[in-house]
Amino acid sequence: MKCSKCGSENVTVQVVNEVELKKAHHGVIWWLFWGWYWVPIKWLFLTLPALIVKIFGHKKQKVVNKTASKAICQNCGNTWNV
Repeated sequence: MKCSKCGSENVTVQVVNEVELKKAHHGVIWWLFWGWYWVPIKWLFLTLPALIVKIFGHKKQKVVNKTASKAICQNCGNTWNV
């Protein structure tokens, strides 16, 4: 394999794990049938418990792992996806 920047053959290929956090959201159906009236009622009548849950409650995040093969030129440091 040749480097596209300097033309060197001194290239290594590595598998890189990329981690991304995605925040989980409610879907459209939940908002149409449940959320449009539940959220205002919750904030009107349960303000203090809702604030405590919002601050200290479970964070709805999902970890997404993606692997990618990257080539690295050992002479010039150029990187690209394989």
